[in-house]
Amino acid sequence: MTTLPEIPAVSVALVRGDTVLLVKRGRAPSQGLYAFPGGKQEPDETPEEAARRELVEETALEGTGYRPVRTIFIDGASDNHPVDYRLTVFAAAYAGGEAVAGDDAASAAFYSLDDMRALPLAASVMEVAEELLAGTMPVRDILSGEAAS
Repeated sequence: MTTLPEIPAVSVALVRGDTVLLVKRGRAPSQGLYAFPGGKQEPDETPEEAARRELVEETALEGTGYRPVRTIFIDGASDNHPVDYRLTVFAAAYAGGEAVAGDDAASAAFYSLDDMRALPLAASVMEVAEELLAGTMPVRDILSGEAAS
């Protein structure tokens, strides 16, 4: 068994009301699937800085109240990708802007849980979205308070 290099990466579950932002992935890993916007963390960045940068690069949107909510291991070999990723998922509240697909995103839009059930989703996306939008994750209260201010 070959061990692939592991790259730190981030994604952002951006919440606006009862919806969450998803992008359709334009490149591997998870090409063609809907996921939270994100990408590789640069060596000089903190995870939160990388999350903020990736959100703007992929969608032109701004968030506030960033909180890490999950860490996910993505096996590159399962997607014929040369590296593995250690993905930190951040939750954030929508702070402004219009969603525009950029960088490696093929599309960017806000979706309700009902809308998401009909989409091909990357692993763990629905689970995180349900926790955030249903209010079962403690960070939802924090995001709701910050989004309202």
